[in-house]
Amino acid sequence: MIRVGTAGYSYADWVGPFYPEGMKSGGMLEYYASYFSFVEVNSTYYHMPGLKLFEGMNNKTPSDFSFAVKLFQGFTHERNLGLEEAKKFTYSLQPIIQSGKLACLLAQFPYSFHYNRENIDYLKTLKQSFQEHELSIEFRNREWIRNDVFDMLSQEQMGFVCVDEPRIRGLIGNVVATTSKTAYLRLHGRNAQTWYDGQGSERYDYLYSENELLEWINRLRDMEDDSGVTLVSFNNHPKGKAIENAKALIGYLGQA
Repeated sequence: MIRVGTAGYSYADWVGPFYPEGMKSGGMLEYYASYFSFVEVNSTYYHMPGLKLFEGMNNKTPSDFSFAVKLFQGFTHERNLGLEEAKKFTYSLQPIIQSGKLACLLAQFPYSFHYNRENIDYLKTLKQSFQEHELSIEFRNREWIRNDVFDMLSQEQMGFVCVDEPRIRGLIGNVVATTSKTAYLRLHGRNAQTWYDGQGSERYDYLYSENELLEWINRLRDMEDDSGVTLVSFNNHPKGKAIENAKALIGYLGQA
């Protein structure tokens, strides 16, 4: 099964391009879920979530809807949180855990997270902290693209997040690998010029062409064959470009 959606859903600049004029943020998820069966929750990266957040999300989505939830940055960037904070984080997710809507947790590490023994051990510890749940790892540094890393992820039952991003030296590139029952693709756009120099959302202000999306069809089919579920998240959110590309990909996959 391939589930296609977007990274986040509550964007003011989606009113008009996607959401009806005058729609308030409180009505966005329910409207979004009438078009898509999956969404990636990114707000949890910026602050530790509370139970009420996911009670609302659970109530506004149908029973067959799925969420991927990004870990708080304290787990991936500062890396100064432990088991107790992990328990608090997962407690807040109980509404979507109990309803079976949690697909996985997403751990996005920064480029400064290098391949070394200490960081390998940290990944294993992180998995232990969230051992009851699917944990998908997104690397930004190409040092991690190694067979021993893929073997380690498979052994620890952690997913590898494939990415579509600019072809810039040092980034991991469009590498495809499936290391757990959850396959994952995140599409960030291919803005090489603004990847490091852009302000805010300029990095992700990119509209994929038909040919660029079609490049992924056979790869996604392979990922689907090797996994229980394949998640596809468009992160090129400015001005609703993620919505446009997600709808197009669903059509190319024959799911429309």
